Amino acid sequence: MITARGLGKRVETAAGSLDILSDIDLKINTGETVAIVGVSGSGKSTLLGLLAGLDLPTAGEVYLANNRLNDLDEDGRARVRGQLVGFVFQSFQLLPSLTALENVMLPLELAGQPRPRTGAAELLARVGLAERLDHYPKQLSGGEQQRVAIARAFSMQPAILFADEPTGNLDSATGKTVIDLLFELNHERRATLVLVTHDEHLAIRCDRHIHLEGGRVVTLPVDV
Repeated sequence: MITARGLGKRVETAAGSLDILSDIDLKINTGETVAIVGVSGSGKSTLLGLLAGLDLPTAGEVYLANNRLNDLDEDGRARVRGQLVGFVFQSFQLLPSLTALENVMLPLELAGQPRPRTGAAELLARVGLAERLDHYPKQLSGGEQQRVAIARAFSMQPAILFADEPTGNLDSATGKTVIDLLFELNHERRATLVLVTHDEHLAIRCDRHIHLEGGRVVTLPVDV
C-alpha cells in the first residue's frame, strides 16, 4: 500500500541546511496498522506528511497504492488523497462554521456522493453522536470533536487512514474511548492505518512500529 525508498527531507534555516529525515526505506502492507514512534523532533509528523503526499521529499520517492507521488503536482496528489486517504489530526481540524453533521457531509458532497446527509448521520451515530448532529464544534467537548473528525475521516471509505497524534489533546479516559472507536472502525472497513503517537497504549495496539531517531529509522522489524 505504501513504499518509501531513500526518503529524505531537508529544509533551509538561518543557520543553514537541516536534514529532518534521511534515507528512509519502508513498506506498509495493505490492511496493516503501523505506529510511527520516537521523541519530539525525530521527524514523525514530517514522515507522515510525506507518506500522505501532503509534502514532497527533497530526496527519494514515495509510492501510495502504486501512485508515485513525486510525479504528481499538488492537484494530482490531492486527487489521490481524495480517492484513497482519510485523515485524523491532533487539533481535530473541524470547520467551526459547520455543524457536526455538516462537517462529516462536506467530503461526501464534494465527491458528489448520493444521500450525503444519510451517510454522515449514520457515521455520527456509529461514533455515539446521534444526539449531537446539529451542534457546532465549539459546543462539543474535545473527545466529541475528535469523534466527529473520525467519522469524517471514514466517510469516504478510505483505503488508508493517516492519524497524527489523534489522542494528543485528550485526557486518558477520553483518549481510550477515541482509540477504541478508531480501531473498531478501521477493522470494520479494513483500511490501512498509519499513525504518529506518543501514547504507548495506542502504539501497542498496532501491528508494528517504525521507530525514528534523529530523522532515521532505527528499528524496523520487517524485511524491507
